[in-house]
Amino acid sequence: MPLEFAFELMMMLTSGCALLVSAWLFWRARRQRSMKALAGFGVMMALWCAGHVAVFYGWHTTGMALILANPLMPTFFLDFAIGFVNQGPARRSWLSRLARFRALLYVTAVLVSLGTLWLGGGSIIAFGPFEHYFVFRGSGWFNIGYTIFIGVLAHALLLWGFMRQQGNRRRSIAAMFAAGAWGLLLATSFIFPSLGLLWYPWPMLLLPSYVLLLVYGVVRYQMLEVNAWANRALLWILMTALLLGLMALFSAMAGQLGMQALAAVPQWQLWLYSVLLLMLALALYRPVSALVERLIYPGSRLDEQLLDTWLAQLRDTDSWHSLAREAEQLLARQMGQPVTVRLLTTAPRFEPGPGLELWCLHHKQDWQFRLKGFDDVTPGMRLTAEVFGSLLATRCGLLERSLQLAEAERKRVSEQHLVELGGLSAAMAHELRNPLNIISMATAGLEAERKAMIQDQLKRADRLIVDMLAYSGQLHIQPRAVPLLPLLHSLRPQFNWQDVQLELTLPENYQVFADPYRLQQVLTNLLDNALSFVRNQADGRIVLAAGTSAGELWLHNNGPAIPPDMQARLFRPFVSHRPGGSGLGLAIVQRIMEAHGGHIEYRNNAGWPVSFMLYFPEEPAS
Repeated sequence: MPLEFAFELMMMLTSGCALLVSAWLFWRARRQRSMKALAGFGVMMALWCAGHVAVFYGWHTTGMALILANPLMPTFFLDFAIGFVNQGPARRSWLSRLARFRALLYVTAVLVSLGTLWLGGGSIIAFGPFEHYFVFRGSGWFNIGYTIFIGVLAHALLLWGFMRQQGNRRRSIAAMFAAGAWGLLLATSFIFPSLGLLWYPWPMLLLPSYVLLLVYGVVRYQMLEVNAWANRALLWILMTALLLGLMALFSAMAGQLGMQALAAVPQWQLWLYSVLLLMLALALYRPVSALVERLIYPGSRLDEQLLDTWLAQLRDTDSWHSLAREAEQLLARQMGQPVTVRLLTTAPRFEPGPGLELWCLHHKQDWQFRLKGFDDVTPGMRLTAEVFGSLLATRCGLLERSLQLAEAERKRVSEQHLVELGGLSAAMAHELRNPLNIISMATAGLEAERKAMIQDQLKRADRLIVDMLAYSGQLHIQPRAVPLLPLLHSLRPQFNWQDVQLELTLPENYQVFADPYRLQQVLTNLLDNALSFVRNQADGRIVLAAGTSAGELWLHNNGPAIPPDMQARLFRPFVSHRPGGSGLGLAIVQRIMEAHGGHIEYRNNAGWPVSFMLYFPEEPAS
C-alpha cells in the first residue's frame, strides 16, 4: 500500500470516526452543554483531517483554511473542560464567570484562524511519498502557538479539577490525561516537516484511536452503554486477531498436512476471507440473537431502560395502596393484559382469581413474590413477571422500613410532647390548687348565696385544672344534641363584659352535636380569649353566628389582628398572643374539636379582624 494513500486513508477514517462520535455525543447528551462542546471538538477534528485530504487532492485553499482553523479545536475542548470541571465540590464562581466569556474565546479563535489564512500562514510542499503536504510558514506559527496555549490552558484546568473532584469525574479526568498524552504523541509528527525535518509522520496513522480513546475516557464513567459498547468492540478485536493468527498458523501447516491446494493460496487472501467471514458474523449477530430470543422467550422485551423506568415509578410511591396500583399499571402495560397485584403482610386465606395475579408476601423478615395464573402464558411473559416481581418485592421491603421509621418518629415526637406537657400540667395544677383551697376555706363564714357563687367558680376552676391535666392524655366525650342559645345565656354571667357588646345571631332552635361539658369549655375559652383583647376598646364587639352548613359556628371580634408570624402556630401549646396567657387555651379547644371529629380554623378573610370557624359533625365521632 503506498504510504501517501495510507496517510490519506487514516485521515479519512479519523474524520469519519470523529463525525460519528460527535453525532452520537450530541444526541445522547443533548441536555449537557459540556458534552455538546466535546461534540464540537470532534467536528473540528473531522474538518482538520478533511483539510489534509483536500490538500492531497489539490484543493489547496480549502485544505489550508480547514487546517488553519485548528485553534477552534482546543477552544471547544476548553469550553468542555469548563463545564465538566465546574460541577459538584469543584464548582467555583470564577469558573462561572469564565463560562460567560465562551463567546469571546470562540471569536478570538475565528479571528486567529482568518488572520493567519489571510497572511499566508502556510504553504504546500512535496517531500518523500507526498506530492502535496501542508507546512506552517510565518504567521502560521502564531496560529499553532495559540492552539497549543489554549490546549495547555484546558488541560491545566482539568488538572485543577482532578485535585478537587472525586469519584467518577476524577477518574474521567485521569483518563482524559492519558488520552491527551497519546494524542500529543501522535500529532507531534505532523509538525516535523514544518521544522525542516522531512520525516514520514508514522504516528499520524494511529490518529483514529485518539478520538475514540478521548471520548471513551470522558464518558466511560458517565454512560453505561459506552462501557457495553467498548466491551463488545474489544471482544471482536481480540477475536479478529485470534482468527488471523490461526489462519496464518493453518496456512503454514497446510502443506505438511497434505492440503497442497490450500497451502498455495496467498496468506493475504486467507486473511481477507477470514475478516470478511468475521464481519458477516458480526453483522448477523444482532438479528440472529434477536430471533433466538424471540423463539426461546417470545414476547419478552426487557432492557436496562425499561428496568430503570420500573424502578423510578415504584420508588415514587409512598403507600401500600399507591404501590399496588402503580405496579398493576406497569405490569399490565408491559404484558398487554390486566394483572392483579396483591401486597400481603400475612399468608392469604383465599384462592386466586381466574386472571393473572402477582402476590408479594411478607415472610419472616423478607418479602417474596408468587405468580398465580401464569402457567399457560408464554415463557417471555413469565420471565417479565418474574423480573418485575423481584423488583416489587425489593420495593416492598424498602417501603416497609420507610413507613416504620416514619411511624416511629411520629410516636417519638408525640410521646415527647405529651411528657413535656404532662410535666407542665402537673406543676401548674399543684401551684393553682393550693390558693384555690385557701379561697375555699376562706368562704366558710360568708352568707350562703355568696358562698355558693364562689364555690361554683372554684369548681369550674378545678375542672379547668383537670382539663389541663387531661390534655396530655386522651379525651373522652359523650356527644349529644345541645341547644346553643340556652348554653350561651348560662355562660354570660360568668364574664366581666364591661362595655363589650355580645351579639348572638343564631336561630332559636340552633343546636350542635357535642359533649355539653366540652362544648361549654370550648365556648368559655374562646369568649374569655376574645374578651381579653376587646374589653378595653370603646366599641368592642363579639359576634357568635351560625354558618351556612349544619354544625358550623363562627365567632368574630373586632380586636387587634393576629400577627402573620403567629397565625401558623396559633393552636400549638404554649403559644400565646394574650398578655398573661398560658398558651393552652386554643390548644385545648383544638383537641376538644378534634375529639368530636370536627375542627377549628382561624380566618382573616371573613370581614372581621379576628374570626374563628368551628365545625361540629352531625354524627358522633367514631
